Amino acid sequence: MRFLRRLFSPLLDKRQNERFLMFLDSIEDFFAKILSLIMIGVVLFAIIDLAIVLAEELLSPPLGQFSGSLLKIFGLFLNILIALEITQNITSYLGSHIIQIEMVIITSLIAVARKIIILDFEKISYAELLALAAAIFALSICYWLVRRTNAKYPHH
Repeated sequence: MRFLRRLFSPLLDKRQNERFLMFLDSIEDFFAKILSLIMIGVVLFAIIDLAIVLAEELLSPPLGQFSGSLLKIFGLFLNILIALEITQNITSYLGSHIIQIEMVIITSLIAVARKIIILDFEKISYAELLALAAAIFALSICYWLVRRTNAKYPHH
């Protein structure tokens, strides 16, 4: 029992709060850095994948015509852009320890735009299309509100 009390006493001692918060901050920083490195790897592999798809499409007969797979290529480009935005969100958090909601909303809008670009309208139901429209509308309103608030109360 004495061992448990000694083990947990720093967690229960209010005078230790500042030290504990600094410890948590360092753990968060460590994981954010790991996530940043993983996202850089994801971006690198996505670029390699895009290069392979482009090379295959450009070099397959008839040469230079890839209009049939253009939506796939756009989807791959937007995947890279989304991964870069997520990396930017993480690195921004590392710099300020604040999750910038505007960046998160922009990333979400890019993801929804990607979905719309690669969407096969023959295979989607009206309910799914309506849900997608509702998501776009909600994200747009959120973005407008955040931009308006940020303009009214700029950061120091």
